[in-house]
Amino acid sequence: MNTAGVDEAGRGCLAGPVVAAAVLWSPNYRLEGLTDSKKLSATQRERLRGELEDLLPSGHWAVGSASPAEIDEVNILQATYLAMHRAIAQLDPAPALLLIDGNRFKAYPGIEHRCEVKGDARFAAISAASIFAKTERDHIMRGLHADFPYYGWNQNMGYPSQGHRSALEAHGACTWHRRSFAWKPSQLRLNL
Repeated sequence: MNTAGVDEAGRGCLAGPVVAAAVLWSPNYRLEGLTDSKKLSATQRERLRGELEDLLPSGHWAVGSASPAEIDEVNILQATYLAMHRAIAQLDPAPALLLIDGNRFKAYPGIEHRCEVKGDARFAAISAASIFAKTERDHIMRGLHADFPYYGWNQNMGYPSQGHRSALEAHGACTWHRRSFAWKPSQLRLNL
């Protein structure tokens, strides 16, 4: 059965998009070191991403995202599904089964799915998706850091570190911050 793993990165962040990846995986593929991206260093993730790009044929991996504005409009869970669906839609050929990391998913039309709690540590397809999602999101946040260096996104990647929260208090929010999250945007000025 043609199976794809799906995972996301950035759900708990205060800023930036939520990013998802989908990876078509063959039982014949072998790649040492695949596991949940959170268990790997940034250097290990980047190395594995390069190896995955070399291993996987064109169309067998894709990333999708949902912007902070979309997150605020539909909520983080629905935006995560949106990012996942955008990644899945790019796979070629379409998979027959989706292995989703976690316990919830919004069904993708015409494709069966199975949710797998801690699947990113148990299924190579989900581990690969985890690595693509995390590295892609990190690349985005490092790029945004150039325009907004005071938030420290090259280090905290938009997560609610003390330094990020302090920068919000000092500089206000920017267009990449999620207005619907619990850092009380009404108390912060908008830094465009």
